[in-house]
Amino acid sequence: MVTLGCSKNIVDSEVLMKQLSENGLQVVHNSNEPSDAVIINTCGFIKDAKEESIDTILQFTKAKERGDIGELYVMGCLSERYKNDLQNEIPDVDKYFGANDMMQIIKHLGYNYKENLVGERLITTPKHYAYLKISEGCDRQCSFCAIPLMRGKHRSKPVENILREAKILVNNGVKELILIAQDLTYYGVDLNRKQLLASLLEQLSDISGLQWIRLHYAYPTGFPKDVLKVMLNHENICNYLDIPFQHISDPVLKNMRRGLNKQQTYNLIDLLRNEVPDLTLRTTLMVGHPGEGEKEFAELNDLVEKIRFDRLGVFTYCEEEDTFGARNFKDDIPEEIKNKRLEELINIQRSISYEINASKVGTNINVLIDRSEGEYYIGRSEADSPEVDNEVIVKSDMPLNIGNFYRIRITNAEEYDIYGSVC
Repeated sequence: MVTLGCSKNIVDSEVLMKQLSENGLQVVHNSNEPSDAVIINTCGFIKDAKEESIDTILQFTKAKERGDIGELYVMGCLSERYKNDLQNEIPDVDKYFGANDMMQIIKHLGYNYKENLVGERLITTPKHYAYLKISEGCDRQCSFCAIPLMRGKHRSKPVENILREAKILVNNGVKELILIAQDLTYYGVDLNRKQLLASLLEQLSDISGLQWIRLHYAYPTGFPKDVLKVMLNHENICNYLDIPFQHISDPVLKNMRRGLNKQQTYNLIDLLRNEVPDLTLRTTLMVGHPGEGEKEFAELNDLVEKIRFDRLGVFTYCEEEDTFGARNFKDDIPEEIKNKRLEELINIQRSISYEINASKVGTNINVLIDRSEGEYYIGRSEADSPEVDNEVIVKSDMPLNIGNFYRIRITNAEEYDIYGSVC
């Protein structure tokens, strides 16, 4: 099994691996070893991800030609969206499947989909944390996003299935669950005609042994305010929120079809920080969307300087065919200008990140150790999600256990990492 793209793809691969394993197959993840069959789970979100997926497919078609692997299958978002094109351009793949075709894959391989395995997976992350997908698809109509074209409309997983999966993961040693979806905050609307994220968090927080619950991909429009109260009242729900604002200028937000304006955005940020004073706020911003002139970009700079996000990712606009943006706007901002704006925002954030990290020197924080590298241990604080955020680099005279929490005194800081030792 080869997985590309986001954490939602990781979960899909883990579920499929469990199904295949329970059908008697030996399954390995992201291995280059010779094998009877390879399944590539692709990403089709942005240009770079598409290119990586295609390069990976070509790499394995060559391995197939050499006889290093037997059958080759492709699934996931790229295959969902471009199946016909891929079949014509890369016919050496034995079969292409879409993003929601897991049962068809298992059936095609000659095995049975086992209903009794609902909630069970073969974890590919370190055993002390895992991603927990609570819904699939998206009902939003953002101008730039092709996810609804690949993943379909929003579909919430039943609460009982989520709780079952969470308990299985915790019983197998998981201490941190990272909640993911295309849109966390819409959870439950299709089940009960109201947002149920707060209720779900209440029930998850009661699971014995679950020490951290982290929220990713919370859509800002219609944010359920009751989530903040639950976050405050439960120690094992991290004071951490990943909420992609994308922009701040009214004309650009309108073109993006984000469903809120500049003032509403600032009001929501004030609410978040007032209700949860020590909240770690992560966001993503996009530069170069049609309609973004120098004035609009200056507003975005002001947002970053004023709000001082704890964590920030920046992307350039890339026109995606068949989206609202591709049909209705001209992608007329030169790439060099997009990249210049991206670098400008990153430079502003780099200074902010260093100042935030430097303010932690001399303090003691709880750190979850993820791995060891040479003479150091690498961990994360409550303010850090794996892969995308800062790390805590720990020097210790005694052996530390991977997957355990330790009290760390912070001794030094850099722009994106902090250093410390065990108290």
